[in-house]
Amino acid sequence: MTTYTARPLPPTTLRELRVHDDAGRPMAPFTDEEGGSPLRCCLRHSTPGEVIALVSYAPLRRRAAETGTDPGAYDEQGPVFVHAGECTGPDGHGLPFTNAHRTVRRYSADGRILGGRLVEDPAGSQSAFADAFSEAFADPEVALVHVRAVEYGCFLYEVRRP
Repeated sequence: MTTYTARPLPPTTLRELRVHDDAGRPMAPFTDEEGGSPLRCCLRHSTPGEVIALVSYAPLRRRAAETGTDPGAYDEQGPVFVHAGECTGPDGHGLPFTNAHRTVRRYSADGRILGGRLVEDPAGSQSAFADAFSEAFADPEVALVHVRAVEYGCFLYEVRRP
Protein backbone atom coordinates (compact mmCIF):
# COMPACT_ATOMS: atom_id res chain seq x y z
CA MET A 1 0.00 0.00 0.00
CA THR A 2 1.30 3.44 -0.96
CA THR A 3 1.74 6.01 1.77
CA TYR A 4 0.63 9.52 0.88
CA THR A 5 2.07 12.59 2.55
CA ALA A 6 0.22 15.83 3.17
CA ARG A 7 2.41 18.81 2.36
CA PRO A 8 2.14 21.84 4.66
CA LEU A 9 2.86 25.31 3.32
CA PRO A 10 6.63 25.54 2.82
CA PRO A 11 8.66 27.64 5.29
CA THR A 12 9.68 30.14 2.59
CA THR A 13 6.03 30.64 1.62
CA LEU A 14 5.04 31.07 5.26
CA ARG A 15 7.70 33.74 5.78
CA GLU A 16 6.35 35.65 2.77
CA LEU A 17 2.70 35.27 3.79
CA ARG A 18 3.50 36.56 7.27
CA VAL A 19 4.65 39.84 5.68
CA HIS A 20 2.13 40.17 2.83
CA ASP A 21 -0.31 37.53 1.67
CA ASP A 22 -1.00 36.58 -1.95
CA ALA A 23 -3.61 39.34 -2.16
CA GLY A 24 -0.98 41.90 -1.08
CA ARG A 25 -2.41 42.46 2.41
CA PRO A 26 -0.27 42.59 5.56
CA MET A 27 -0.79 39.82 8.07
CA ALA A 28 -3.27 40.63 10.86
CA PRO A 29 -2.59 38.27 13.79
CA PHE A 30 -5.29 37.48 16.33
CA THR A 31 -5.72 35.22 19.34
CA ASP A 32 -7.87 32.22 18.52
CA GLU A 33 -9.99 32.13 21.65
CA GLU A 34 -11.94 28.98 20.74
CA GLY A 35 -9.38 26.96 18.77
CA GLY A 36 -10.25 24.52 16.02
CA SER A 37 -8.96 26.50 13.04
CA PRO A 38 -7.20 24.26 10.47
CA LEU A 39 -3.60 25.47 10.40
CA ARG A 40 -1.82 24.94 7.06
CA CYS A 41 1.65 25.47 8.52
CA CYS A 42 1.57 22.45 10.83
CA LEU A 43 -1.52 20.61 9.55
CA ARG A 44 -3.41 20.48 12.81
CA HIS A 45 -6.24 22.37 14.43
CA SER A 46 -5.38 25.40 16.53
CA THR A 47 -5.77 25.25 20.27
CA PRO A 48 -7.49 27.96 22.33
CA GLY A 49 -5.22 30.94 22.93
CA GLU A 50 -2.86 30.43 19.99
CA VAL A 51 -1.95 33.50 17.94
CA ILE A 52 -2.82 32.82 14.32
CA ALA A 53 -3.67 34.72 11.15
CA LEU A 54 -6.02 34.26 8.23
CA VAL A 55 -4.11 35.00 5.03
CA SER A 56 -4.84 34.73 1.32
CA TYR A 57 -2.93 31.95 -0.43
CA ALA A 58 -2.69 31.10 -4.16
CA PRO A 59 -1.32 27.54 -4.36
CA LEU A 60 -1.36 27.11 -8.14
CA ARG A 61 0.12 30.57 -8.76
CA ARG A 62 2.99 29.76 -6.43
CA ARG A 63 3.51 26.34 -8.05
CA ALA A 64 3.44 27.95 -11.50
CA ALA A 65 6.15 30.39 -10.42
CA GLU A 66 8.31 27.44 -9.27
CA THR A 67 7.77 25.37 -12.42
CA GLY A 68 7.59 28.09 -15.07
CA THR A 69 4.03 27.23 -16.05
CA ASP A 70 0.93 29.39 -16.33
CA PRO A 71 -2.06 28.44 -14.16
CA GLY A 72 -4.36 30.40 -16.44
CA ALA A 73 -7.92 30.62 -15.20
CA TYR A 74 -7.13 28.17 -12.38
CA ASP A 75 -5.11 30.86 -10.61
CA GLU A 76 -7.28 31.20 -7.54
CA GLN A 77 -6.51 32.45 -4.07
CA GLY A 78 -8.32 31.82 -0.87
CA PRO A 79 -8.12 32.05 2.90
CA VAL A 80 -5.89 29.79 4.98
CA PHE A 81 -5.04 29.85 8.68
CA VAL A 82 -1.39 29.88 9.76
CA HIS A 83 0.47 30.51 12.98
CA ALA A 84 1.37 34.20 13.17
CA GLY A 85 4.89 33.24 14.24
CA GLU A 86 7.19 30.32 13.66
CA CYS A 87 5.84 26.86 14.37
CA THR A 88 7.36 23.39 14.52
CA GLY A 89 5.55 22.09 11.43
CA PRO A 90 3.55 18.87 11.20
CA ASP A 91 4.13 15.94 13.49
CA GLY A 92 4.32 13.67 10.45
CA HIS A 93 1.64 11.22 11.53
CA GLY A 94 -1.07 10.40 9.00
CA LEU A 95 -3.27 12.65 6.94
CA PRO A 96 -4.83 15.70 8.63
CA PHE A 97 -8.38 16.99 8.51
CA THR A 98 -9.91 13.70 7.34
CA ASN A 99 -12.94 13.49 9.62
CA ALA A 100 -15.28 15.43 7.33
CA HIS A 101 -16.41 15.72 3.73
CA ARG A 102 -13.55 16.86 1.55
CA THR A 103 -12.91 17.41 -2.13
CA VAL A 104 -9.83 15.87 -3.71
CA ARG A 105 -8.99 17.88 -6.85
CA ARG A 106 -6.59 16.49 -9.43
CA TYR A 107 -4.15 18.72 -11.29
CA SER A 108 -1.76 18.23 -14.20
CA ALA A 109 1.89 19.31 -14.06
CA ASP A 110 0.91 22.64 -15.64
CA GLY A 111 -1.79 23.30 -13.03
CA ARG A 112 -4.91 22.40 -15.00
CA ILE A 113 -7.78 20.65 -13.20
CA LEU A 114 -8.19 17.06 -14.37
CA GLY A 115 -11.13 16.15 -12.18
CA GLY A 116 -12.09 15.72 -8.61
CA ARG A 117 -13.81 13.52 -6.12
CA LEU A 118 -15.89 14.04 -3.02
CA VAL A 119 -14.48 12.04 -0.11
CA GLU A 120 -16.76 11.26 2.80
CA ASP A 121 -14.99 9.82 5.82
CA PRO A 122 -16.65 11.24 8.94
CA ALA A 123 -14.94 8.62 11.11
CA GLY A 124 -11.52 9.89 9.99
CA SER A 125 -10.19 6.43 9.10
CA GLN A 126 -8.12 7.86 6.22
CA SER A 127 -8.78 4.82 4.03
CA ALA A 128 -11.23 6.75 1.86
CA PHE A 129 -8.51 9.36 1.25
CA ALA A 130 -5.91 6.73 0.40
CA ASP A 131 -8.37 5.27 -2.12
CA ALA A 132 -9.03 8.71 -3.65
CA PHE A 133 -5.29 9.41 -3.94
CA SER A 134 -4.62 5.98 -5.49
CA GLU A 135 -7.41 6.57 -7.99
CA ALA A 136 -6.09 10.03 -8.84
CA PHE A 137 -2.47 8.96 -9.29
CA ALA A 138 -3.50 5.98 -11.44
CA ASP A 139 -3.88 8.63 -14.16
CA PRO A 140 -0.33 9.40 -15.39
CA GLU A 141 -1.37 12.98 -16.20
CA VAL A 142 -2.07 13.77 -12.53
CA ALA A 143 0.94 15.43 -10.89
CA LEU A 144 -0.68 16.51 -7.62
CA VAL A 145 -3.94 16.73 -5.76
CA HIS A 146 -5.38 19.36 -3.48
CA VAL A 147 -7.54 18.44 -0.53
CA ARG A 148 -10.14 21.12 0.09
CA ALA A 149 -12.91 21.77 2.56
CA VAL A 150 -16.35 21.22 1.07
CA GLU A 151 -18.07 23.83 3.22
CA TYR A 152 -15.93 26.79 2.15
CA GLY A 153 -13.80 25.38 -0.68
CA CYS A 154 -10.64 26.31 1.21
CA PHE A 155 -7.31 24.72 0.33
CA LEU A 156 -6.21 22.38 3.14
CA TYR A 157 -3.09 20.70 1.76
CA GLU A 158 -1.40 19.22 -1.27
CA VAL A 159 -0.37 15.64 -1.99
CA ARG A 160 2.11 15.00 -4.78
CA ARG A 161 2.70 11.90 -6.83
CA PRO A 162 4.52 9.32 -4.68
